[in-house]
Amino acid sequence: MSYQLLEQRFQQLHHLQHLQAICGWDQATMMPDGGNQARGAALAELALLHHQKLTSVEVADWLNTAENEELSDAQKANLHEMRRRWQNAALLPDDLVQARALAGSRCEHAWRGQRKNNDWKGFEPNLKVVVDLTREAAQIRAEALELSPYDSLIDLYEPGMTSNQLLRIFNDLKTWLPQIIRQAGERQSQYSPVKPEGPFPAGRQKSLGLHAMKMLGFDFNHGRLDISTHPFCGGVPEDVRITTRYNENDFMSSLMGVIHETGHARYEQGLPVAWRGQPVGEARSMGIHESQSLFFEMQLARHPAFLHRMAPLIKQHFGDQPALEADNLIQLYSRIEPGFIRVDADELTYPAHIILRFEIEQALIEGKIQVHDLPEVWNTKMQQYLGLSTKGNDAMGCMQDIHWTDGSFGYFPSYTLGAIYAAQFAGAIERDIGNIGDLIASDNGLSLIFNWLKNNVWEKASLLSTDELICQATGEPLNTQWFRHYLEQRYTML
Repeated sequence: MSYQLLEQRFQQLHHLQHLQAICGWDQATMMPDGGNQARGAALAELALLHHQKLTSVEVADWLNTAENEELSDAQKANLHEMRRRWQNAALLPDDLVQARALAGSRCEHAWRGQRKNNDWKGFEPNLKVVVDLTREAAQIRAEALELSPYDSLIDLYEPGMTSNQLLRIFNDLKTWLPQIIRQAGERQSQYSPVKPEGPFPAGRQKSLGLHAMKMLGFDFNHGRLDISTHPFCGGVPEDVRITTRYNENDFMSSLMGVIHETGHARYEQGLPVAWRGQPVGEARSMGIHESQSLFFEMQLARHPAFLHRMAPLIKQHFGDQPALEADNLIQLYSRIEPGFIRVDADELTYPAHIILRFEIEQALIEGKIQVHDLPEVWNTKMQQYLGLSTKGNDAMGCMQDIHWTDGSFGYFPSYTLGAIYAAQFAGAIERDIGNIGDLIASDNGLSLIFNWLKNNVWEKASLLSTDELICQATGEPLNTQWFRHYLEQRYTML
């Protein structure tokens, strides 16, 4: 059967993805600088091999023949995902795929040092190559899929989502989010939390993070924690690699970063084993992926009940001081203050960082602005949305993220979509099994929450569309009012 041949081919592709993921993890965490050129060439070769095996003539023939074979509903869903992935890859010529991989590897590696040195002039030429190649790929995809160039990139991360839909969602947030931010600011002015006094040795921070990962059910037999310039979750479900970075003057950011990546990891580890190695067994979308990391970080780890559980552990690692009391940590972890760095942003101002990037990406990919314009455009929008200036400080501005270095344009909207999904899942959990705070405080409440996520999100993988998954899990399509309700409860009514 052609379908069986397709399953075998996609299992082979999964093995190649495994190698790519671990090589990429090593490049970001352990590889010596001198190995980058050779590693970049090796990864580009792997990307080309993966592309050729996916887009070969026989795969197209198998896809067409398999349409007429007798398949189960799950196999039909898998075939649909196979065709989508084949189409995404087959649209691009081999030389463009290899050129993008080489340019991305070169740009990302150079960015690590260039960002530290605020070296926009050094970064700009590398980024320009990445953007030019991404535009070329986007144009090819747009013509074939009858989408705008930027929408064709969004579709890679959020199948079915468009910039017009995102614009409606973001415009809705703009109508009520500023009021919540003002109310939260008024409320927090009544408190004066104490800042923890360091230093906080990196080794102890890692130990604390490992304790949190264990509490949250991370499977250490199939994953590990390491250090990188930019925190991420990579690898494959059988071998999940998460990373963080440590600041010995501030343990709070790293702790939440580890918990955030643990949410990604639990999703990967919870994907259905029966469909491992097949497209339908992979994560539904980046927005759903981000919903899991944000659920772990925001709905769980920043909840007062969770911080009451964590406070004794934190004291064990860093000593007893007033700043480490649970009530003080609760206030610190709910502080609202506009900042330059997206990954450090509080929950209320974070969407502004995403809207800013969404607007810049769309204009950049569609040629309305050029790479040379980025520092000025970024500064203008930063002042518009967050009241901050990045003029002359591109390391805190348009150079701060890793995503553009490898051409991952269209990815950023997934972060705020994930926040909305996470709040909607939280509402469904409270409807189905009880108050989240009470569950966190109980002996087996976290396990009940994880079982709900496993049954309603993780094991669904890509068997359903995003809309179907959300509707089945929560009883309705994406609804920003769940996000609004959650933010009001968390920041204005406690």
